[in-house]
Amino acid sequence: MGLVTPELGTFIWMFLAFAIVLFILKKFAWKPILNALKEREESIEDALRSADRAKEEMAELQADNERILQEARKEREAMLKEAKEMSSKIVNEAKQKATHEADKLVESARANIESEKAAALNEIKAQVANLSVEIAEKILRQQFAEDQQQKDYFKKLMDEVKLN
Repeated sequence: MGLVTPELGTFIWMFLAFAIVLFILKKFAWKPILNALKEREESIEDALRSADRAKEEMAELQADNERILQEARKEREAMLKEAKEMSSKIVNEAKQKATHEADKLVESARANIESEKAAALNEIKAQVANLSVEIAEKILRQQFAEDQQQKDYFKKLMDEVKLN
């Protein structure tokens, strides 16, 4: 029962032991514990600041990424537009070239037809002229069967030529 109701001597020794332990703790352990707590608090604050900086950097990176994506989309759209224009231009040039070639072929065919037509007409004219000469020759031979008729007709022609 002595511990439940301590006597004055026990109380003094307990107080003295507590004071010695408190002094030893204050002298040797209190400063290192406080320093450790202070370092821990500073490291936590540094970690929080680093986390905030990292958060801000992530936000900046995300904004940069979004901007880069938008630029890439614009560039892709521009490239697609350019490719469409280029293909349209190539198709139009091919159509124009084909039309030009077709026109040249048609014009060449017309020129060939015209030259063949002219050649055929010249040939027909030559044949008609030959036939006319042959027919005239036959008619004249029949009319001028005698030598005297031929001589008289020849003189008459000569006189007309001299008069002109």
